[in-house]
Amino acid sequence: MLNRTGIPTQAELNRVLPLADRIEQGAAVIIECFESIPCNPCVDSCLQRAISIEGNINNLPQVDYTKCNGCGMCISGCPGLAIFVVHKNYDSKQGLVMLPYEFLPLPKVDDIVAALSRKGNKICEAKVSRVLLTKRQDRTAIISILVPKELIMEVRNIAITKSKVQIPNSK
Repeated sequence: MLNRTGIPTQAELNRVLPLADRIEQGAAVIIECFESIPCNPCVDSCLQRAISIEGNINNLPQVDYTKCNGCGMCISGCPGLAIFVVHKNYDSKQGLVMLPYEFLPLPKVDDIVAALSRKGNKICEAKVSRVLLTKRQDRTAIISILVPKELIMEVRNIAITKSKVQIPNSK
């Protein structure tokens, strides 16, 4: 399915997602990398050394969740924009999703944006809680948004809703 649509199936996602109990513990990286290509910037960008690629550089990255603290420094290092951090229990009502963003204009803290699914459909509105773009991010901002807890594993992009671009609703 991924090769035809660019959207992973649930079975493909299940191969890369952490166990549910790890998601309950706090912020955790999600690497939705499915391509066996020579790539390893995520390994070098992880300050905790939680990401590794065993053997051949074409192998998929693996996460040691005992080392991952969910800092998100690996997000902007991925040229495929395939790394996210989710924090299900950010507060009593909302979860946090940190995602890569390479469009202009950048959203601002407290902006309300459209939270999008992997297919690009609007799932809900989200509040921007942080925008990180420093020299380290090298033009790939890390946007943190607050969403309903049950949607943290679905939201994978945003659209600034102030523009005149129409965003298709999820069906």
